[in-house]
Amino acid sequence: MGILTDTDLQPGQLLARGVSRHLRALGFVGLEEFVPERGKRVDVMALGPKGELWVIECKSSRADFQSDSKWEGYLEWCDRYFWAVDTEFPTDLLPAETGLIIADAYDAEIVRMAPEDKLAPARRKKVIQKFAMDSARRLQRYRDPRLAPLPDDS
Repeated sequence: MGILTDTDLQPGQLLARGVSRHLRALGFVGLEEFVPERGKRVDVMALGPKGELWVIECKSSRADFQSDSKWEGYLEWCDRYFWAVDTEFPTDLLPAETGLIIADAYDAEIVRMAPEDKLAPARRKKVIQKFAMDSARRLQRYRDPRLAPLPDDS
């Protein structure tokens, strides 16, 4: 498994990397392409130092945003919901009741904090446990790429 370069990544993946770097500076850890349940895949799920769960959807263009009809279904899986876009993105398209992060491949900045809507304790426990399991599986696969996948590996 080689090291990926910027030319190997799609624009949304570059935004996710910058977002994850910024979140790390805030004490969060990010997991890209997290699947909270079958049929849903968020670009970045972030877990904060106090158990906060944030979803960040990275949009690289107007067409990318306009083709996303599932984003409201992600609200039930996080305490705060953000869009991450670059400086060229027409931010007036984004719902005002969501958070906004301006990002590039190297860093990001939260320009509008998302309103908080705390998850129920049972949902939080389920999401954090899945976050931990998915993270551990990815690390194990990275360390041992020939490892046979488990039936529920994502």
